[in-house]
Amino acid sequence: MNNELKVSFYLKRESRLEKNSVGENVAYPITGKIIIGNSIVQFATKLKVEERLWHVKSGRATGKSRLAVELNREINKINLSIHAHYKEILERTGTVTAGEVKSAFQGIATAQKTLLVLFDEMMQEFHSRIGIDRTASTYKGYRTTYKYLEQFLRKKYKVSDIPLIRLDLPFIEAFDFYLRVERGLKPASMLTNVIYLQKAARIALHRNLISRLPFTGYKPEKPELQTRSLTKDELERFISTPLPKSRLCYIRDLFVFCAFTGISYADLKKLTWKDVIKEKDGSLWISASRQKTGIPFNVKLLDIPLRIIEKYRGCAKENHLFRVQTSTTLNNALKKIALYCGIEKSLCWHMSRHSFASQVCLSQGVSIESVSRMLGHKDIRTTQRYAHVNDEKIGNDMKQLSLRLADKFDYPINNQ
Repeated sequence: MNNELKVSFYLKRESRLEKNSVGENVAYPITGKIIIGNSIVQFATKLKVEERLWHVKSGRATGKSRLAVELNREINKINLSIHAHYKEILERTGTVTAGEVKSAFQGIATAQKTLLVLFDEMMQEFHSRIGIDRTASTYKGYRTTYKYLEQFLRKKYKVSDIPLIRLDLPFIEAFDFYLRVERGLKPASMLTNVIYLQKAARIALHRNLISRLPFTGYKPEKPELQTRSLTKDELERFISTPLPKSRLCYIRDLFVFCAFTGISYADLKKLTWKDVIKEKDGSLWISASRQKTGIPFNVKLLDIPLRIIEKYRGCAKENHLFRVQTSTTLNNALKKIALYCGIEKSLCWHMSRHSFASQVCLSQGVSIESVSRMLGHKDIRTTQRYAHVNDEKIGNDMKQLSLRLADKFDYPINNQ
């Protein structure tokens, strides 16, 4: 596309004639013209000049009179301003039309929103909800995706931003290639960044900024499913292995508490004694709402989490149940604990939630519907991703099924 800019000025003689304040000479309005490729627009300069003082070829006033000098100075200021807006739009989006330059020059906001501007708006809205129904860790992920998009646009298209209407399948596939090959991201990390971009595209579609989603036909490489739950043996070793430092013991207890309640890191951090409810039968329950989604959840405190609560009663400030460090500190400590326990998996805090669903609940016969409610999931399909059914559980289920069916059916040996 030809993006060369041409700016010219001429007298608009066909307009209604207006007399100059001096004598009978007629002053004509000076009109500007912007040409970029095949796009042409005109604009009023709000300047006037007598025809005898106008040089058609140069598009300027002639002579060295005070009037001519001041008039040419104003025309040159307009010309410089138009070139500055042209350069800014071209560097930002990689493409520009005469209409966009005219709008920018006249102070009219262009209706064509760009990708990073929309993405930044999405991040600001997300940030305003942190602590309500959004988490700081997810916001950090959005910022990372914004950084990747910014770097990708400069490297691939040599621009700082692009109009949303230029979002198409080739752009998505090029961004996918950039993340996988040039940035070396693993499939799971790459997919997270693409999902954030997809959310921005959906917002653009909802606001009628684009006519269709650009992801049609895009098939990302899906990460291999990894077991995110501890096995029964790993959980037992994690709980019982002696540790050399009290700090590690404390972090271990917090993880075990989450593994027997299903509470996430974000919800653990904000947990207070007000969230601990005593029922009529004397049992204690945690009744709160997920910070991430605002969905309420209720989970009974079993023996192990009850002991942990009592062990650290009064150690936290502001009525909190526990003093919880940053997620980075906890995850680094988990890796050290795993070494002491002989666990080869790369532990992270979210594994406690998966372990609650699979080892503590589902493997012991708790229904997936109950687990979903205790985890505070909106959709049971989310819970199904937590349902790591192991061979031991399948064997026990089939053993119980065999006992129940023993007297139900009879098959004759000599049935011919």
